[in-house]
Amino acid sequence: MRASPSPAFVLHTRLYKETSALVDLFTPGGRLRAVLRNARGKTGSLARPFLPLEIELRGRGELKTLARLEGAGIPHLLAGEPLFSGLYLNELLIRLLPAEDPHPGLFEHYAMTLQALAVGRPLEPLLRAFEWRLLDELGYGFALDRDIHGLPVAADGLYRLLPEAGLERVELLQPGLFHGRELLAMAEADWSVPGALAAAKRLMRQALAPQLGGRPLVSRELFMTFKESPRD
Repeated sequence: MRASPSPAFVLHTRLYKETSALVDLFTPGGRLRAVLRNARGKTGSLARPFLPLEIELRGRGELKTLARLEGAGIPHLLAGEPLFSGLYLNELLIRLLPAEDPHPGLFEHYAMTLQALAVGRPLEPLLRAFEWRLLDELGYGFALDRDIHGLPVAADGLYRLLPEAGLERVELLQPGLFHGRELLAMAEADWSVPGALAAAKRLMRQALAPQLGGRPLVSRELFMTFKESPRD
């Protein structure tokens, strides 16, 4: 059985048997894995991340076969920090998104984020926006302008994140807290507020940690190695 054509992006590819490849794909219908036959040929050269594709799948089981794989747009040419940022997004999707769970809005957000990375938009706001959208799509989002009791976040207050619950106001200083003014700035995506962008990075790490199950992200480790390596 052959499915209708669908837009897609490759998240990851690895060799499978002698001449095939296992391809992790992101489509509006969700994340899925398919076998690409003759992966060393011309078609196999398209099975790489950040290239807009149109695909057709064949098969009824969980592991389908790529019956057609064609380019469907201009490749997003990423290098340096934007490349590692794209790999980070791909790893988040592979690790967190359930297989064949449709998220058409998240797919569109991903495509726009890749385009923004390719043209050199500032990385941190793009990554924070995507992390937030992913959490929300998975059902783990929370309000940034209200606490777990429904009270408005106070600009002069201190808050901690209760994973999968939301923000709780605290009176005593402790590690990992967030200032109310930072949270209100995040709610408006106002990165001109001092400390807001750094706080957003900490907040997203805390929010994602339970979903990642304590396993480190390979893309993050590769990025740190890249930053520490000497360059001309």
